[in-house]
Amino acid sequence: MRRATGRPRALGWLLVAEAISFTGSRVSFLAVPWLVLATTGSAARTGLVAFAEMLPYVLASALGGPVIDRRGARRMSIGADVASAAAISLVPVLHWLDLLAFGGLVGVIATAGALRGVGDIAKRALLPAAVEASQQADLTRANGLHDGVDRSSLLVGAAVGGVLIAWLGPADVLMVDGLSFGLSAVIVAAGVRLRPTPATAPGSPTRAPPVTEAHPGEVPQPYAAAFRAGLDHLRRDRLIVGIAVMVALTNLLDQAHQAVFVPVWVQESAGSPRALGLVFGALGVGALVGNLVFAVLAPRLPRYATFSLCFLLGGGPHMIVMAATDSVAVMMAVMFASGVLCAAINPILSAVMYERIPPDLRARVLGLTRALSWVGIPLGGLLGGLAAEGLGLVPSLLLTGGLYVTISLVPLVRPGWRREIERPRRPPRRAAVPSLARA
Repeated sequence: MRRATGRPRALGWLLVAEAISFTGSRVSFLAVPWLVLATTGSAARTGLVAFAEMLPYVLASALGGPVIDRRGARRMSIGADVASAAAISLVPVLHWLDLLAFGGLVGVIATAGALRGVGDIAKRALLPAAVEASQQADLTRANGLHDGVDRSSLLVGAAVGGVLIAWLGPADVLMVDGLSFGLSAVIVAAGVRLRPTPATAPGSPTRAPPVTEAHPGEVPQPYAAAFRAGLDHLRRDRLIVGIAVMVALTNLLDQAHQAVFVPVWVQESAGSPRALGLVFGALGVGALVGNLVFAVLAPRLPRYATFSLCFLLGGGPHMIVMAATDSVAVMMAVMFASGVLCAAINPILSAVMYERIPPDLRARVLGLTRALSWVGIPLGGLLGGLAAEGLGLVPSLLLTGGLYVTISLVPLVRPGWRREIERPRRPPRRAAVPSLARA
């Protein structure tokens, strides 16, 4: 059987592109709140900027799925990354021209958030096809590698970001994020090629269908009908909806913590962006270690028990510890442990979703699921800023950590989830409703 040259390397190139893009975004994640704190001194405005980025991100994730399914995940990934590079690079350009007002910063960050939402969903929809093209049999392990790239980028991005912010200033550092998007677009365009030369099995009169080719004669569906098809599939899957609602609540708390509480805590405890890089870098090191371990053990670990235990111990406890200490070293140790534990959560959830979603609905259902699970993130930054100024940092951390632990108990009191998470489900090759043609 003939295959297109380089096809088995599709997954590797996609992971490289994601690593570069994720690292740039991590640098931006540190630089933007530090820029707002340095120029305004306001935790509330810091939360407002986080809200301005994440609300368009969530909306674009929900609404972009039908377009991604129609245009193709690869093409949309490349286009979104090119546009993201241009958008985020406006911040340093406006800063150089002395035109960077707070309102302008909010507008640019909101635009960049929407574009990143489309690009992220496109790459997530592209992953299973890259796994298939690269002949990776275990989807959970492949998702572990992808999540490891995401989480280990926190290590690199935090270390690089902390140093560069102190050296160049938080506005100019955002050019690094712009360059990362540009490189990601080039790598996906050049390396992630999923349309193989049609292959014919020996003795077979028909050709096997390419991984990403549209079905012959398929007519593009109107946007509203396509969106409704994805929504109907999601509504019928009670497990995915239940998990997404639970994760939405904890994501709200995570965003308040990471986008507001941690920068404010570092500013009060150490007063240096390098310390901010160390704290998030420890989380990244832990995530890298955890993902390496999980990638090896994933096929042998019980998914439900691993998910439930790591979800309970990896989230809320480190927020409570932060309220009780002002030591950067202590927080680095706690964040490292949190990173190790949380490394198993997303790969398990991603594998469960890929097992339950038909390929021709993938971008739509993944986009809607991402939007549902991230719907609290925009409010997280906004409410975190208001809480830090109104209640104070320590009470806010204790309240957030306590709520997180309470929510993390949900998997343990929903016995039906054990059976659904542990038992792989093979999705139909085609949805029960007409889908969009893919370019």
